[in-house]
Amino acid sequence: MQIQKAVFPVGGMGTRFLPATKAIPKEMLPVVDKPLIQYAVEEAYAAGIREMIFVTGRHKRAIEDHFDTAYELEAELEAAGKKALLDLVNSIKPDDMDCVYVRQPKALGLGHAVLCAERLVGNEPFAVLLADDLMLGTRQGDGGPTVLQQMVQAYQSNPGTVLAVQDVPKEETGRYGVVDVHGAHATVAEVFAMVEKPKPDVAPSTLAVAGRYILTPAVFESIRRQPRGAGGEIQLTDGIAALIGTEKVYAFRYEGKRYDCGSKEGFLQATIDLALANPELSAAVRAHMVAALA
Repeated sequence: MQIQKAVFPVGGMGTRFLPATKAIPKEMLPVVDKPLIQYAVEEAYAAGIREMIFVTGRHKRAIEDHFDTAYELEAELEAAGKKALLDLVNSIKPDDMDCVYVRQPKALGLGHAVLCAERLVGNEPFAVLLADDLMLGTRQGDGGPTVLQQMVQAYQSNPGTVLAVQDVPKEETGRYGVVDVHGAHATVAEVFAMVEKPKPDVAPSTLAVAGRYILTPAVFESIRRQPRGAGGEIQLTDGIAALIGTEKVYAFRYEGKRYDCGSKEGFLQATIDLALANPELSAAVRAHMVAALA
């Protein structure tokens, strides 16, 4: 089956970025000139997905407004003859893209957020994208595939659950879901064990799940059966792990770079790298960095 729907869990509080996120959703924090959520939606759209499902929470209306029509702004830009800016605003939500919103009433974990989208997803495979993880394909700027495009291609050859994975330092395994696989260095490897945030001394490997998933509808019932996991939350990792042995679960080593924009360090790294890659900004940013480091 084709992947036609993407779920974006955006109900979190963004406490690591307080006070900036007191009134602004963390997913609306801009990296150069686009908010984090727009990068994720554009990645899904490039992968052929046209239905975007946002699992929101209180104080997240800015996300809905961002992908909605802004009549006053568009009228003013049109009256001022600012066609380039008008086209830019209209490109945020292409005409063939649908945005659907559902509330997560309580912050009970990523698994619970995905479960909130069950009725909208229905009985078909779907993608999950965490906007905190800004992910760029290695050759994306030259027309190469995005990370989710790579995953969709892998899914076509390996139907089942597909998890984007990357190697992390052993001391950082406690921050991720970690998998054990058959064929540790293969691009696509079958997963036979998965643990949420294991301590380094008991982690099955250093292969960590990044913020991109292709899931089958079987995951919903699996999540429902799970008790509270790490942190007292309903973990998506536990729901996926319970599927191992009943359906195929694959780890996919993507080509690209991941920025952990849920952390200040990762957010700043993404901002600097994307500014340096921007032809309008790169020279000025580079000159400023040289001067600042002199």
